[in-house]
Formats: sequence, structure tokens, C-alpha cells
Amino acid sequence: MTTSTAQRDQVVIEAIREISHIATLPEITLKIVDLVENPKSTAQDLHKVIANDPALCSRILKVVNSSFYGLPGQIGSINRAIVMLGLNAVKNIAIAASLAKLFRGGDLTPNFSARVLWTHSVSTAAAAKVLCDKLGFAFSDEAFLSGLMHDIGLMVEMQFDRNRLVEVLQRVGAGKDGVPTGDMLAIEEEVFGATHQNFGAGLCEKWKFPKSFAYVTGYHHKPLELPPENRTVACIVYVAERLIAQVAPTFRLDLQSTEIDPAVSEFLKLSGEKLAEIRNTLPEHLKSVESLLA
Repeated sequence: MTTSTAQRDQVVIEAIREISHIATLPEITLKIVDLVENPKSTAQDLHKVIANDPALCSRILKVVNSSFYGLPGQIGSINRAIVMLGLNAVKNIAIAASLAKLFRGGDLTPNFSARVLWTHSVSTAAAAKVLCDKLGFAFSDEAFLSGLMHDIGLMVEMQFDRNRLVEVLQRVGAGKDGVPTGDMLAIEEEVFGATHQNFGAGLCEKWKFPKSFAYVTGYHHKPLELPPENRTVACIVYVAERLIAQVAPTFRLDLQSTEIDPAVSEFLKLSGEKLAEIRNTLPEHLKSVESLLA
């Protein structure tokens, strides 16, 4: 039975409403998002907000000083971190710290836990940033955060109805090397009436995130269905997720194949040689994001 768009939208609205007391970003993070989206904001404005949360300050400095950013010397103050990395990068670190708290919970099945999903999300984020940098795009911070959030819809499903998610995971199955034996999106549609893409896009809207994040969460399995002007970051995350499944698989139950659609590569102007180069450097980059997994 297929689900109509209206029925699917209703399922998503009800799920988001049901979990609203859990899937809430801290007030300080929402303030940071609003502040960075405001073109009149300054580094000093951001510092004033972050300075009110010592734990967040500590977290940001830990990540800033990790090998992922490769900055010269130790950065000892938030002001310096903002100057060195920019408003967007610091915003992303703050959101990453908040998101990490949502990815909590024990193992649901032998092949799935919130922790495994978080590791997969951080890895995909790192790969998306590397792709962006190598392809010469100027939005690697946005690509990183998009990669971090792309599967957030699975956490909506987990918090909304764990039993139904367990049913999905069991029906998907995992054969050799964790390769799924069933089509996860089709099974989600049957069990929930919507997919993790739909739930993820709905959560981004609830959080009032920029539209680009709803595009990625909602279309990371089918980025070419977006209008050309909205699909670049979704295409990058699409490729990043498949690269991670090839070099450092953690969660891949929603990927029956890691092959990259040639039409996506063509859209990104991503040659086979460039793809191989990126794939070879990924393990090194993944080691450098371990500070985000804590």
C-alpha cells in the first residue's frame, strides 16, 4: 500500500509533536543558530552567547584543538577560536555537541544502536567536508553539519516508536559484512507510513534550521530529485555516505549498494580519479574527528 503525501505529512507531524519534549535542541544552540543566520551578527555576539555555557566552551576548544582543524598552536579562548575558524564553524561545533546528546540509547538490535548511528554520522560529516574542500566548494562547514544531521530521522523513529523501528531493522536484515538484505526505505514506508528522510526533514523544520538542511535530510538518498539549485550539498552527502560505507562501514542498513550514481558524479564534476584520491585519504581524516565522538 502506498502512502499519500498528505498521509505521510500527517505521520511526520504527529511523530515530531509526540517527541517534542525529547528532540529539543538546547536553548543556547537555537540562539547560536539564529545569531549566525543574522548577517549583522559579529564574533563578539557569538562569544557572549557561548560564554554563558562553560561545558560548551570546553567542548568547542577541545574540537578546535583537534587535528581535524589542523590549526597551528593551541587555541585557548573562544574569541580566538571564532577568529581562526569563523562563525559558521563554531556554530557547527556547538550544534554537534548538542546533537551528540540526542544520540543516546542502548542497542536496539545487534546491528543498530544510537551510538553506531552517531559514529556513522560523524564519519559522513568528515567525508562531506573533505569532498567539499577537494571539489573547491566554499561551503565545507555547511556540508559537515549536513553530513552530521543526514540520518537524524532515524532518531525521530527511535524516540517515537522503538518497537516499530526494531521491526523495520529486523525486516531489513543484514547479511555478509552488514549489507542489508531488504530495502529499508520501502520497509519504513510500510511500517511507519514515512521514511527517515521525511522525519529528518520534519525535525529540521521544527528546529527552524535553514532550508538547506531539510533538503539534505529529506533527499540524501535521491538528491537529483531536488531542483538543480538546491541539490549540491545533498549530492555531496549522498557521495560521502557511500564512501564511508566503502572505507569505514558502521551503519549502512539503508544502503543496499555503495555504488555512486554516475549522474550525481557528473553533477558535482567529480571524476573517477578525484573520487579515488578522496577515498584513499578518508581513513586519515576519520582519525582526526574522534574528538567529536566523545
